[in-house]
Amino acid sequence: MSEDVKNEDMSNWLDESENFKDLQPGMVVEGTVVLVNRDEAYVDIGYKQEIAIPKKELAYPEPDSAEDIVKQGDNIRVYIQSLGGENGGVLSKIKADAEVVWDELRAVKAHNDDPEAEELETVDAHINSVVKGGLTATVNGLRGFIPASQMELHFVKDLSTYVGQTVKALPIEIESHKRRLVLSRRQLLEREREAKQQEIFSTLHVGDIIQGTVKRLVDYGAFIDVGGVDGLAHISDLSWDRVTQPSDVLKVGQEVDVFVKDVNPDTHRISLSIKQTQRDPWLDRAENYREGDFIEGKIVKLAKFGAFMEIEPGFDGLIPMGELSDRRIENADEAVQVGDIVKVKVLRIDLKRKRISLSINRARRESNNAKFKRYQPAEVAEPVAETVEETTEE
Repeated sequence: MSEDVKNEDMSNWLDESENFKDLQPGMVVEGTVVLVNRDEAYVDIGYKQEIAIPKKELAYPEPDSAEDIVKQGDNIRVYIQSLGGENGGVLSKIKADAEVVWDELRAVKAHNDDPEAEELETVDAHINSVVKGGLTATVNGLRGFIPASQMELHFVKDLSTYVGQTVKALPIEIESHKRRLVLSRRQLLEREREAKQQEIFSTLHVGDIIQGTVKRLVDYGAFIDVGGVDGLAHISDLSWDRVTQPSDVLKVGQEVDVFVKDVNPDTHRISLSIKQTQRDPWLDRAENYREGDFIEGKIVKLAKFGAFMEIEPGFDGLIPMGELSDRRIENADEAVQVGDIVKVKVLRIDLKRKRISLSINRARRESNNAKFKRYQPAEVAEPVAETVEETTEE
């Protein structure tokens, strides 16, 4: 062999060695597919030989054939797991793809952490299963975790309802070397709620009647969505009738008209009322009675200031202490007892304060006067008439 050939071979070898030194395990490099069969694909990454990638390292889940994933001539990114040995090394397309995703996730998180960012960037997380403390999810092939507290704005008792769904989420913890990815849907919902709140609070006014959707029922009332922001209708504001459980009168998803009672932008609270969008049935009942009417009813409650009489079911009137008896009494039970049926006169109907005042005394007195007049002899009245005639004639 001539000296020139030896020098040329040595130079080529040194050049190749320098290139080999640039290739290290843990790197993601670009390679060209030079051969594909059912079980593997051979890739040229500029190493001294092509390296085979088994189909299980080409894609997840493992394909039936490597030919389903790549073809000869494709340029692909691969992760170098090791170099050397009988097969030239071990490469993985799955891990290379994962590294790309990790980079993308880090870029997303960096963008969202920027206080000047106007909009958040999200990722699509496919919910796989329920585990202790939360849910597992897949983001572009990477396994992630969503803590239970980061799934909704409120506590969720049964997380299994989310399995199989794909939701928008934010990456909040990324440690690629530990393959750790933590996601949050709650932070996204909070940001969306804040934006909607600003819009709603700028247009909502006390006294407005708007449409809402029942979102959640609790023991003390109902949370109602009014344009993307939840307002609370207390149990006492759900109906004019007495309500024991909100579920007795409402159901989740039901659309209702609500009256805006209060708006507090500082605390982000909206107080709503359903019953104030409806006519008070008390007024309808009150229209059936007039001041001066005589009616009967049952004593249903005694109080320090009098007794309540049921005029009709759910519609009571008050008999003040001074109207219970024609004699002076200290307590209502000196004149009446719960369950007594009494006759009363309607003294006053106060529509504004929704109060009806009744009197046993006046009903009894006027009834006695009527009986007295009924039994007066007819001739007692006649002389009076004659006298009037005589006086007139004169």
